[in-house]
Amino acid sequence: MSTATEQIYQQRLQRYVTAMRNGKPDRVPIRPFVAEFTAKYAGYDCQQVAHDYTKAFDAALKCAADFDWDAIVPNMVYVWTGLTQAIGLKYYGIPGIDIPPDTGFQYREPPEDQSFMRADEYDQLIANPVKFLYNVWLPRACNDVVAIGSPSTYRNNLSFVKGGMGMMQYFYAFGPQIAAMRERSGTVSAIAGMLKAPMDILADKLRGYMGLCDDLMERPEKVKAACDALAPHLLHIALSGADPTKQLPITMWMHRSCVPFISRGNFNEIHWPTLKPIIEALWAAGHQTLFYAEGRWAAHLESFAELPAGSIIYHCDQDDIFEVHKKIGHKFAISGGVPNFLLGYRSPQEVKDCCKKIIDTVAADGGYIMDASAIVQNDAKVENIRAMTDFVREYGVYGSGHLPATPPAPPARKDTLCQGQHYDFIKPAAAPGVCIPWAEKLKELPPITGDADLCRQVWENVDFLGYLYIWHCLLSF
Repeated sequence: MSTATEQIYQQRLQRYVTAMRNGKPDRVPIRPFVAEFTAKYAGYDCQQVAHDYTKAFDAALKCAADFDWDAIVPNMVYVWTGLTQAIGLKYYGIPGIDIPPDTGFQYREPPEDQSFMRADEYDQLIANPVKFLYNVWLPRACNDVVAIGSPSTYRNNLSFVKGGMGMMQYFYAFGPQIAAMRERSGTVSAIAGMLKAPMDILADKLRGYMGLCDDLMERPEKVKAACDALAPHLLHIALSGADPTKQLPITMWMHRSCVPFISRGNFNEIHWPTLKPIIEALWAAGHQTLFYAEGRWAAHLESFAELPAGSIIYHCDQDDIFEVHKKIGHKFAISGGVPNFLLGYRSPQEVKDCCKKIIDTVAADGGYIMDASAIVQNDAKVENIRAMTDFVREYGVYGSGHLPATPPAPPARKDTLCQGQHYDFIKPAAAPGVCIPWAEKLKELPPITGDADLCRQVWENVDFLGYLYIWHCLLSF
């Protein structure tokens, strides 16, 4: 990597982090969450980038270099359908197989009577989420995985080998991709870590939306207990993938609990009390969370404002970004707000006009990152993406802004809620990060004649890989 490219990278990192800390950098950073758009620009179809992650990486690299963005996600076409096929996941429409090759991959929710978790199974989930996911959820969600008690099969056994090896291969490929972005174009990797709200997990992959709606009416206490049981595990997974430098945010994908999907009462009584402690714990550990607020969340902005200043970045999708700025812009940085329909179906001048209005108001005092409202897919026009990029680079310059010598860090917190990876806000029935506890495994072993701590350490490290596998099947794929 040349010295000049590294200097560009450091400038972009400082610009991006300064804005996320609600400060005023030298100019508005540009960080578009571009997914299938990268395929369109690089000459691929949706099947190619969904099925072959090397092509998705190449497409992201090309966009990063050609558009000269400050930061991007290394691969926003995140679901690698090679892995979903390896383990036979049922809830995907795969481009080129289930849907046309020029259509982005689709989530397909099963009918309510075929949900991957039944209404009478809450107690199993609450008692031990990891066991439930392996023993109940995965066999129902995957074609090749057989249920506990059923005869094993060749395809069942293969699914775990292919799934585990495939997931490791894919995740390990992100390291070289991030390095290539830095070395070739000086582009910053935009996020690190994965989080979803506990209630969204129930709606997404377990009960389904219709099932959850029934449960909120018929058994709300079970829903709350399940969210409490999931919370420490979701926090653990978020921390396991977080940026060790504490500069890049952990992203929380938000969609199933926005208006009008659940009532304000359900939000106040279940969703928020089981999510807020996670965000506070992440902030106490020094990590910001990017609230990628898909849909409409304006009704809950007052709740979000309860969080410590700077703890989140709020990404605006369908909410009025100017109202969002009025209500929470004094505490948190904001991103997004450029409507996707504008990028796909209107003129470059209309895109520029929208960007100008946002810069003149939301970004006037810093604390703003330019992006589309939602993930940019292949309906976006190249000329409109370029118009947004070029205009912001030229117009979004702060006369009094500056870049600090080093990217700012979150302030040290004395009221620490999270010590390492231990959780004080709830005492989980099953310890996060564990499939089979060492104490249980130890009973199966003969008396240890050597270093017992070494044996324990190795066991816990390998056991954690099994933990990561099932949670990333649930969260990432």
